[in-house]
Amino acid sequence: MAAFKPAYLIHGDDHGRIGERRARLRALAERESGAGGVEVLEGDDATPQAAAAALSAMTFALGRRFVIVDGAQGWKDAEVTEHLVPVLKDPLPATTVAFFAREDGRAKVPAALVKAVEKAGGDVAAETAKKGRELPRWLRGEAGRLGIELDDAGARALVAQVGDRQQRLLRELEKLALEHGEGARLGAEEVEAAAAHSSERQVWGLVDALVAREGAAATRAYLGLRGQGEALQRLLPLAVRRVRDVLSIAERLRIGETAQQVKPTLRMSPYAADRRIAEAGRSDPDALRAAVEALADLEVSTRSHPAPQEDTAAVRTILRIATS
Repeated sequence: MAAFKPAYLIHGDDHGRIGERRARLRALAERESGAGGVEVLEGDDATPQAAAAALSAMTFALGRRFVIVDGAQGWKDAEVTEHLVPVLKDPLPATTVAFFAREDGRAKVPAALVKAVEKAGGDVAAETAKKGRELPRWLRGEAGRLGIELDDAGARALVAQVGDRQQRLLRELEKLALEHGEGARLGAEEVEAAAAHSSERQVWGLVDALVAREGAAATRAYLGLRGQGEALQRLLPLAVRRVRDVLSIAERLRIGETAQQVKPTLRMSPYAADRRIAEAGRSDPDALRAAVEALADLEVSTRSHPAPQEDTAAVRTILRIATS
C-alpha cells in the first residue's frame, strides 16, 4: 500500500509533465480507494472556496479519500489565506489533497498555497520546462539513464526534429534506446534516420500531396495533423521552410547542377541532404513555387482569422494548390 502525504502541490510551466503526474496520481488513488474515493475539481469548480468545502466535508467512505484540484494557477493569496489555510492546518484524517497549477505568464501559483502545503507536511514539486539552450545537455543526461550515449550533435538534431516539448523528446529518446540497444552511441545521422518528428514527416507528406495536386490526400494529411493537436501556426512555417528548401535544390538541378555538386553545399547531415535532393529530383519547381506563394498567402490571411475559420482557410488553400 502506497504511503500518501496529506497534501501535494505540483506546479510549473511544463504542462505535459504536470498532466502526466496528475494522471499517475489519479490512477494510484483509484487503485487505493476506488473511483468513489476520488473527487476532482477542475475548470470553474477549481477555486479555493470549493477546495476548502470539499476538504471540510465529512464522508462515510472507507479508506483514504483523495481530492484533486486542477487549476490553482492564478489564485489570489488572500483567497487561499481565508479559505484554505485554516483547513490545511487541521486536515481530516485519511484525506489527501493534490493541487495542480499549470503556470503560464502571469498565472502563477500563490505563495500562500506553497506555504500552506509545506506546513501541512505535504510535498511541493516544480515542473519547469527546460530552456532551448538547456535541452541538448538534458537529453544527453536522459540518454545516459536509458543506457545509450547521445553526442551533442545528435541531441541538437533531436531537438531540431522533435521541437522543445520535453515529453515528446523523451518519448523519441526512448524509441532510439529500444531500437539501437543498450550501449549504443548515437549522433545526428542516427537521430535523423530513426527519430524524425512525426509532425515533420506528415508535413512533408502534406507537401508531397500539394505539389502532386492531390487535393484529397493533402486534405486528409492536414486534418490528420490538426486532429493530433498540431496548431496551424506551427504547421505553416514547417511546410513553407520544407518547400523552399526543396525548391532551391530543384532550381539548381534544373539549370544543370548535379546532385554531387549540390550536396556539399547543404547545411544538413548527409542523410538529410540525400533525402532533400531525391525529393527535389521528383518535383516540379513551378509547382513548388506556386505552393510557397499559396502557403504564404494563407499565413498572412489567418493572422486576422478567428480560430474556427483557420481550417476552412487552410482547406481552401489546399484546393487552390491542387487545382492550379
